[in-house]
Amino acid sequence: MNKFKYYFVLLLAGIAMVSCNKDHDDPETVPLRDYKEQYKADKDSIEAYLKTHYIEEVTANYDIKITKIPAGGTQVSIWDQKVYPLQTRKVYNHDVNYDVYYLSLREGTGLAPTNTDRISASYEGTLLNGKVFDSSYGVARSFELYMHAASSVIDGWGEIFPKFKTGTSTTGADGSITYDNYGAGVMFLPSGLAYYGGGVGDIPSYSCLVFSFKLFNLQRLDHDFDGVFDVDEDINKDGYLYDVRDTSRFPTPPAGFTDDTDGDGIADFVDTDDDGDGFSTYYELTKPAGQVGIVNGFNYGISTYYPWDPVVDNPNTPNTDETEPRGIPRRPTGALTDPSQPESISNPKKFVDEDYTAAGRLRIHLDKTYPYQKK
Repeated sequence: MNKFKYYFVLLLAGIAMVSCNKDHDDPETVPLRDYKEQYKADKDSIEAYLKTHYIEEVTANYDIKITKIPAGGTQVSIWDQKVYPLQTRKVYNHDVNYDVYYLSLREGTGLAPTNTDRISASYEGTLLNGKVFDSSYGVARSFELYMHAASSVIDGWGEIFPKFKTGTSTTGADGSITYDNYGAGVMFLPSGLAYYGGGVGDIPSYSCLVFSFKLFNLQRLDHDFDGVFDVDEDINKDGYLYDVRDTSRFPTPPAGFTDDTDGDGIADFVDTDDDGDGFSTYYELTKPAGQVGIVNGFNYGISTYYPWDPVVDNPNTPNTDETEPRGIPRRPTGALTDPSQPESISNPKKFVDEDYTAAGRLRIHLDKTYPYQKK
């Protein structure tokens, strides 16, 4: 009897050990917090930070030092100071309407990126408690702003960088590059536009983040490889393009949120047929045979497809002539092939010079009536 009890106790102990190991291997999954409720807390935290910290210094190179106002201090808070007025960008994401605060130390003099371009920038990231969690140490690094599976950036970067412009660059005899006139600023991001519930490294979950940055350069990208850069598929020219098929981030987007010419639910910058006429955008932009290079003394340009607008030669490449005298044309407006017959797929009009250059023209890849449809 005693022997039986002994083995029974061992059996119970073994079951308990297995149960403990199973619990250890399969921890309970904690659901993400509600985005709207979290934003309320984040907004309070960020505004409290802005009202209790001040700009101690902005150097000639636009490095900024932000310090907490000491007890009894008379320093003017970031919230109240007027030297670099606090600005706000309204952002829709995860069905939340965010107010994202940022400071513009200098706008920059060059080009503004879209939120889908690749940028070259230096930065420093801190938590609201002042702890630095990441820094490029003043060195320019390259980042693609568009949020997708292979992207490493956070949503907040794509929302604020387009409010700034690149600068100018000088290459030294040793190959080093020096930047000037670049955009510089600070963004204050709620966790929903940062890492949210997935803390990374020294960043705890649901952390609001502060990034100071300098925007040096950019590279235009073409995400659907149709021959049109994303910036030229930004119909309303606001600098922002969104793929609303991502219903997790954009479940109920407001009117006019996406740039979608044919209204098929696919934004032009990721749509291979922008006007929905059954012809791919790349096909419509491809030059006819015999209109590439110099033909009969006329320079049609070395590209096999039309650029958005005419392109002038780059003086920095003396061995190559990048001149493209014609941009994407509109539907032809010249004389009919047979003036006695109506315009049709078998009796088209001819292109004239103005069709390739006229300001405000409806380019053929956005014109559903061209190429001519069969009747």
